[in-house]
Amino acid sequence: MSQQSTTPTRPATRTGWRGVLVYCVLAYGLAWLVCLPLWLDGRGLANPLAMPLAVVMMFTPAVSALIVNRFVERRSWRTLGIGASRPVGRFLGYLVLALVGMMLLVAAAMVTSALLGQYAIDPGLSALRALLEAQLAPAGLSVESVGIPMGGWVAIVLAQTALGGLINTVPAFGEELGWRGYLFPRLNELAGPVWAVLGSGIIWGLWHAPLILLGYNYPSNPVLGLGAMCVVGTVVGAFLAFLRQRSSSVWPAALGHGTMNAAVGTFALVFSRAGASAETLDATIMGWSGWPIPVLLTLVLLRRHAFVPRTPRESPTSA
Repeated sequence: MSQQSTTPTRPATRTGWRGVLVYCVLAYGLAWLVCLPLWLDGRGLANPLAMPLAVVMMFTPAVSALIVNRFVERRSWRTLGIGASRPVGRFLGYLVLALVGMMLLVAAAMVTSALLGQYAIDPGLSALRALLEAQLAPAGLSVESVGIPMGGWVAIVLAQTALGGLINTVPAFGEELGWRGYLFPRLNELAGPVWAVLGSGIIWGLWHAPLILLGYNYPSNPVLGLGAMCVVGTVVGAFLAFLRQRSSSVWPAALGHGTMNAAVGTFALVFSRAGASAETLDATIMGWSGWPIPVLLTLVLLRRHAFVPRTPRESPTSA
């Protein structure tokens, strides 16, 4: 009589899909519940509670994942990738890749937006100079009087963005424990990497509806913005899923997510031409002209089977 494994690599199909369905219902329901005050009082994003509630909303995927993992699928919480994987050097390497890779991906999207005429990038850094002059003027200083070359200011901006990414990792973890800790691995097991990338990306994008439909990120056209968010969720989510699958930990994905949140607005602000503006639906990694390189990266990752989790041989033995 064969002994059935208590931790199968592939869940039973019925249990697996039931877990995914319950997870989605919980994640969506809790997100709408958290944002309900913004819809009821008529002020929407002008409500002083908008940003605090948005942060609380970021933890609804984590809560949903923990509930489903424990009470529906009855798996160990370790399967969500909560801990730091070993060896430590490999784990740290994926953290560095998450930080640097996401900053490069956001920057590359800005370049394609500029090439496609949707973003006024300025090698002379006129927007950054104008921003610095406005901040230094109350103290009677100027960019020249401070003595830091523009290259030095760029380095400061990059360092601040990296620090912002690290700080953002905490709320981003609330999302990533759900999207990449639970949802992507389950869809990957049940349907394969292509459908896992598409499914988790679209589900992640639609989860933003309580805020997007109020004008968050895409104020000019929230409905189209929700569709755009599904594309962003798919192509950015693919890179985050790669980090999670190959590191066996959700933390690199959380750092990458937090870095994107820090970099998109900062880079768009400081590297543009002074006085120029960009439509979110059209520019940066949030708009269509910024998607070519993230789409290409997603296709490369799929082609190279990069979403296969680490094998037992690759995974370290536990003490």
